[in-house]
Amino acid sequence: MAGHAGDPLQPIITDALQELEFDLVELRRGGSKARPVLEIRVERRDREKVSLEDCTRVSRALEARFDAMESMPQQYVLEVSSPGADRPLRTVEEWRRFVGRRATVTCGALPGGRQDVEILGVEGEDGAAGAVVRDGKGVEYQLPLDTITQARLAFHWKR
Repeated sequence: MAGHAGDPLQPIITDALQELEFDLVELRRGGSKARPVLEIRVERRDREKVSLEDCTRVSRALEARFDAMESMPQQYVLEVSSPGADRPLRTVEEWRRFVGRRATVTCGALPGGRQDVEILGVEGEDGAAGAVVRDGKGVEYQLPLDTITQARLAFHWKR
């Protein structure tokens, strides 16, 4: 599954978050080379909701590290937030945590390559784990996690 592991800022961000008892859920880059935009989504280790104060603390800690870096442009935009309702699913632990929830999954093994599914369970361990999911027609699939190119919790407004 795609992630942020190859980003050169990832270890710096992860170290800062570790000190504050947060985990990095998602790192997205945008903007331009002269004025990059860094979108960072974090989660508290105690699984409490991420508050505005939490985002402020994380932002200040990251700004201090980024400002000390020679390779970082002087003007950058840093956006820190909670994972949100459409959080990505990347690890075995995340898939297990969200059993029973709906997700939008992109995987070649699914008809059409992308579907909204219900997460029924996870079988196997890290290297060989697979998600058991059910589509809207009731068809179940076992998807090796390493074949899933993208997965996010699905959020649907109730009418």
